[in-house]
Amino acid sequence: MGNLCSRSANKPDNFTSPGRTLSSAPPPRENPRAQVPKGTGSHGRTLGGGVPEGAAPRRAAGEGDARSAAAKAAEERANAAAARTGTGKLSRDLATQKQQTRTNTLDNMSKDERRRREIESSSQAREYN
Repeated sequence: MGNLCSRSANKPDNFTSPGRTLSSAPPPRENPRAQVPKGTGSHGRTLGGGVPEGAAPRRAAGEGDARSAAAKAAEERANAAAARTGTGKLSRDLATQKQQTRTNTLDNMSKDERRRREIESSSQAREYN
């Protein structure tokens, strides 16, 4: 049927030309990788490593104090959070619910159901009158 949208100005297909041989390929680049940028000359440090050779150990002023102060503050926050829990109504209700056994829970449910039925029957009796 032919190509309806074709123009004579379209470029020919890549594979219609005869191509080239391996010997006619451009020569490969000498260094195909990107160059490594020049640094400042320092070799850097390995994380977790010790002190570089010939250097004295450096410690920030008050580093030990800051670390111990942070640990103490975290401990105080944990103690305060533990003291806050268990003081509200919901936490008391949860504690009592956790203490109930299966039989206690079923007994409470049956009592509630009996009360509901009793209220319903009394309301029906009142509506009848």
